[in-house]
Amino acid sequence: MVFSSILFMFRFLPLVLILYYVAPVKFRNIILFLFSLFFYAWGEPKYVFLMLCSITVDYYIGRRIHKCNCANNTSAARRWMLASVIYNLLVLGFFKYTDFLIGTVNTMFGTEFLLTGIPLPIGISFFTFQTMSYTIDVYRGVTQAQMSWLDYGTYVSMFPQLIAGPIVQYKTIAMQLKERRETTDDFVAGITRFLAGVGKKVLLANNIGVLWDTISAMPLSSLPAATAWLGAIAYTFQIYFDFSGYSDMAIGLGKMFGFRFLENFNYPYIARSITEFWRRWHISLSSWFREYVYIPLGGNRRGTAIQIRNIAIVWMLTGIWHGASWNFVLWGVYYGILLILEKFVFGKALKKLPKALQNVYTLFFVVIGWVIFAFDSVGSGLGYIGAMFGGGAGFADSTTIYLLYNYAVMLIVLILGSTELPRRATAYIMRKTGEQSWAAVALHCVFYAGVFLLSVAYLVDASYNPFLYFRF
Repeated sequence: MVFSSILFMFRFLPLVLILYYVAPVKFRNIILFLFSLFFYAWGEPKYVFLMLCSITVDYYIGRRIHKCNCANNTSAARRWMLASVIYNLLVLGFFKYTDFLIGTVNTMFGTEFLLTGIPLPIGISFFTFQTMSYTIDVYRGVTQAQMSWLDYGTYVSMFPQLIAGPIVQYKTIAMQLKERRETTDDFVAGITRFLAGVGKKVLLANNIGVLWDTISAMPLSSLPAATAWLGAIAYTFQIYFDFSGYSDMAIGLGKMFGFRFLENFNYPYIARSITEFWRRWHISLSSWFREYVYIPLGGNRRGTAIQIRNIAIVWMLTGIWHGASWNFVLWGVYYGILLILEKFVFGKALKKLPKALQNVYTLFFVVIGWVIFAFDSVGSGLGYIGAMFGGGAGFADSTTIYLLYNYAVMLIVLILGSTELPRRATAYIMRKTGEQSWAAVALHCVFYAGVFLLSVAYLVDASYNPFLYFRF
């Protein structure tokens, strides 16, 4: 079950909202927890037990760490924290990377070990990182241990952010688990944010995704460079509007239930460097690796060599986190090298360029990076990049013109939607009409009603409704 589905929007969500708001406050976490388990079980019933096991293990360890901290037994607290990290990494490693390691060994040594064929539990990369951050923060004394198994289970399993993030650190919502206030203003804001996300996903990402699927399926030997670039740009927009749209839906759903999740995207395609791009893209993941890997390794405090080592480790792990495939490893290494070069080689020179050229530089390397990311086979990805630089069949052909003609308006909409222009235009209109005036309210309602109706109409007829980050 995905948020951008008829089943979710017309059955699951209305039911959970009705029961949540008619129930006394003390029962609301129970309702949210049970519906979250049902939501997860809809896709993979057997893995609910894996999640419950992770919840129980880290809940217990969190309490043990708290007890050790209170007794000033730092060494014991550290052992419990490490036990939590090792447990979560073993769970993540077993389900996500076992077949990858077996396949790599078979390729390198000519062995024929059988793959396990274990399906990947949905959202495991997200909820294992959340549970690890909880026990680490309890050990550090950043947050108090949660004494209620139910409240902790609600945090881990909460369906708005369970399967695709953002990665919600416990310390950011610890108080909200007990003392949140659901208000009409937040509920309305949550609905509009959710609908904005639905529009991004269904009307923008899905439609431009068809273009990418069409071009990426073409034989590389007959793929003109312009067509290859068009496909790569299409995927660049698809993954942004797909994932940021899902994050918008998650943040909006959180507001409907009284939770305030941190932002996960901040117009990454207007960045003027790769460093800035990663401050704006998937912010919760970048923040997690910075806080729990980069800084503990020494960050930038122990000299240039150690800093380069730390950046390399973080980006190798970032690539591996995204998937059990060598293309993701290469993608992480690719960004690690770019970030190191920006920081120590040409970063100062880059800042002296005109802002437009800085943005062109950033987008050029981001588009190349998404091609590496898109293909499970490293060879296929590199072959596609070769076609982008003339390794296919010339520069353009009639198919290129046809595709550009059919998708020109969509591409303009996507370009504008990737910038702050829509937000600024909306703010300007609201100021001119008066934010509380009937005209402003009417425009607001008509716009989001239109987005909703168009999205539903698309979902009723469409068979194409992928979500790219489910596989991570």
